[in-house]
Amino acid sequence: MDLSPAKGKRVLLKPNAGRNAAPKTGITTHPQVVAAAIDAFREAGAEVAVGESPITGVKMAEAFESTGIGAVAKARNCPLIDMDVRRYVPLEIPAGVAMKSLKLCAEVAEYDIIVSIPVMKTHMHTVVTLSVKNMKGCLWRRSKVDFHMLDPVAGYEEKPLDIAIADMSSVLRPHLSIIDGTIGMEGLGPSAGAPKALGVVLVGADAFAADALACAIMGISAFDVPHLRMGAERGHGLIDLDSIDASPENWKDVQSSFALPPDNLSIEFAGFNIMDRQSCSACQSTLLMFLQTYGQYMLDSAPDDKDIVIAIGKGHEKLPCGTLCVGNCTAGHKECGVFVSGCPPVSSEILKRYFESQGKRPNYNEQNNDL
Repeated sequence: MDLSPAKGKRVLLKPNAGRNAAPKTGITTHPQVVAAAIDAFREAGAEVAVGESPITGVKMAEAFESTGIGAVAKARNCPLIDMDVRRYVPLEIPAGVAMKSLKLCAEVAEYDIIVSIPVMKTHMHTVVTLSVKNMKGCLWRRSKVDFHMLDPVAGYEEKPLDIAIADMSSVLRPHLSIIDGTIGMEGLGPSAGAPKALGVVLVGADAFAADALACAIMGISAFDVPHLRMGAERGHGLIDLDSIDASPENWKDVQSSFALPPDNLSIEFAGFNIMDRQSCSACQSTLLMFLQTYGQYMLDSAPDDKDIVIAIGKGHEKLPCGTLCVGNCTAGHKECGVFVSGCPPVSSEILKRYFESQGKRPNYNEQNNDL
């Protein structure tokens, strides 16, 4: 791809690097893909920096270090930017449905060229997470969590999270996408799935087209990914493979189907009474990962030996007082329990609300993971 238009421009590389994860796990962008992007844009005469806004509870400096991206950037004397440090820039979404405005990290508004460098992954809430959704990491601090706290949108069958990502893509899209499929992730992504070595890097100027091609390589139709389908319907990019010019022509030779997140999960954890009635896979997978990460931490802090009761799903007629009600479908029981809104909520919010109900605060220094 001709990068000569970047000569003399300021280029911000936005990898998927907001988690504390080791390189080559398929959770975060492979450091050598970031290194190659730095080199390529510098050879084209651009001024290059790497920036990210981490998930709640993660310190950006530590994430850069653990992912290996910090090392390759420092070896090239390339600036590393924690985009949460400065105050946000407000960004309106004139045609927004679920979201009407965003809190944008300041650097994103200041650089000439934004490059999204995600990992090729399935996602338990959004089917896939690729270059369009990766731009959610350009949102300031906890405003990313707002996408998970939205109420259902009247007239839409899609989850409010998917609608919000489509809204975001109307005003926030990368100028270039570099999708890292060297080692992707399948199954219960974005962080609890299985690494999948593919040996592919996909580059495109239309983020939707790049994501659609990545989906096809993963054995998924982009039309089955709600935020991509809705964004394409609004005219934000192309996802029809017949309308996309892809090179080389034999790109289908690298196709290797990715396992999708499971439709149904049976959640059983000692010390917890999980009450699940007519829940969706989004809340099931969210709760599973939450308990895997924080379950023992909660039990160690519990005031007595009784099971911690958690409810998900819309089919409950009655719940015990004090139940931790997770997700918008349990809103009808919030008067007798501890209600965590969201469709689905994020783990940090579940943990926060639980400890608030106990008159305590969670220790994020010890529990620095998030969904």
